[in-house]
Amino acid sequence: MKTVAISILGTTMDRRGKGDKRWDKWRPTVSMCQHEDLLIDRLELLFDNHSQGLANQVTEDIALVSPETEVVHHKVNFPDPWDFETVYSQLLDFARGYQFRPNRERYLTHITTGSHVAQICLYLLTEAGYLPGKLLQTSPARRDSDAPGQYQVIDLDLSRYDQIASRFQKEHQEGTVYLKGGIQTNNAPFNRMIEQLEKVSIRSNAPILITGPTGAGKTQLAQRVYELRKQRGKLEGRLVAINCATLKGENTMSALFGHKKGAFTGATADRAGLLKEAHKGLLFLDEIGELGLDEQAMLLRAIEDKRFIPFGSDRETSSDFQLIAGTNKDLAQKAREGSFRADLLARIDLWTYELPSLRDRIEDLEPNVDYELESFSNKAGHLVSFNRAAREKYLAFGRSADATWAANFRDLNASITRMATLADGGRITVEVVDEEIRRLKHKWHTPAHGGEHARSAVESVLGSGSSAEMDYYDQLKLAALIDVCRRSSSMAEAGRKLFNVSRQAKKSSNDSHRVKQLLGKHGLRFEDLQT
Repeated sequence: MKTVAISILGTTMDRRGKGDKRWDKWRPTVSMCQHEDLLIDRLELLFDNHSQGLANQVTEDIALVSPETEVVHHKVNFPDPWDFETVYSQLLDFARGYQFRPNRERYLTHITTGSHVAQICLYLLTEAGYLPGKLLQTSPARRDSDAPGQYQVIDLDLSRYDQIASRFQKEHQEGTVYLKGGIQTNNAPFNRMIEQLEKVSIRSNAPILITGPTGAGKTQLAQRVYELRKQRGKLEGRLVAINCATLKGENTMSALFGHKKGAFTGATADRAGLLKEAHKGLLFLDEIGELGLDEQAMLLRAIEDKRFIPFGSDRETSSDFQLIAGTNKDLAQKAREGSFRADLLARIDLWTYELPSLRDRIEDLEPNVDYELESFSNKAGHLVSFNRAAREKYLAFGRSADATWAANFRDLNASITRMATLADGGRITVEVVDEEIRRLKHKWHTPAHGGEHARSAVESVLGSGSSAEMDYYDQLKLAALIDVCRRSSSMAEAGRKLFNVSRQAKKSSNDSHRVKQLLGKHGLRFEDLQT
């Protein structure tokens, strides 16, 4: 593994002495490369436009004392080197634009040179993770020593600095806001979940499992986790995403693990496969519950050993990727039924996060409306907004019982897009809102959509494709049962709603038992519908 040092050119200390006399003085940047037990393979040297001559001299001197050290120049200008915001911003831009390779290189941030403000900013960026690695502090040798000086490598550990950890709360907040797409959400459980996910995204490369109904935003969240990790130098490769429900038959093995030419009819050339494409990056497998048991077994080994065998090959290949899996199914139930490997589930659910439906976090409707409007305005190139009465009417309807938001945020996106497109002069009026409300009511409550809602409700608990094996009549009954149970705090309460007439004719009724029997026919439990 190569050692890379990042250092600001010392315009005072690195300029000491002229001609051969410069070798009589301790110069931190040159001396850093003279230690026999600290080999710097590459030095990333930062300096402004006025210091090119000094940078060239220092580079030449390093070539004499450490020929194996490559020196790379970077122009970083500080308009006011004593202004924290300006210096931090410039160094942050450098860090975000630099291609870190933490799997192949270790990084040392030299904090001896530069202004005190720059040194503090380098410290902050290292501790926040923007500059991955450790700090390097150098100092002159004692007067009676011919050594090139002394150095100390400092491994920052926030657990040892609890009193200053609050200084980096802003970075944590920025990360959580980023994962939420910049939306200031109000749902407390959702906010707590995102706060933890931000920490996991930065500190762990273990698999992450994201669950939740269709349209809740699993794909978008996986994309933001990837971008946050990439931004903090935790990943080098690309994001590779696939919906496993689109993979069928031999194509599943080929798409995921690749194949050799001639492995099957139509395999006219080698194929790398998605796991290989995700090397050093992130692989997002949405609807992972759709994979067959054979594919699950190969995926498990690829996660644990980073190795797998392409379809039709007799040789292993490797890929070092991070996995995020998505599902709208109950994988634990599928594991009990034998259609999902328990060992794979145990491997991917170290960090599990369930995204709630829009109805379950309806207090976030308003900020998401604003987000969708802003997104539309950016794409359209002109501002679109509600007038006051129209906004109040739309939000009131969106929070009402008539608004099912069956497709969750996809429904909201489509609704805002329609109204913004029809808004004359960029103003959404009450008339536009009235038309949209009629359209949504028709969509959510017509028999055709009732069927779609029933299918969605059934498959949310029994898995994708399960409705295809049920009569439409049975889908409607089960969907109604699921809906009542979800809106009830106990089986007894659900029973009173479901059997409101027949229970009156019974001398004694066990409503809970009747509900339990109905759910049991489909392998469901009341508790499973409460999460």
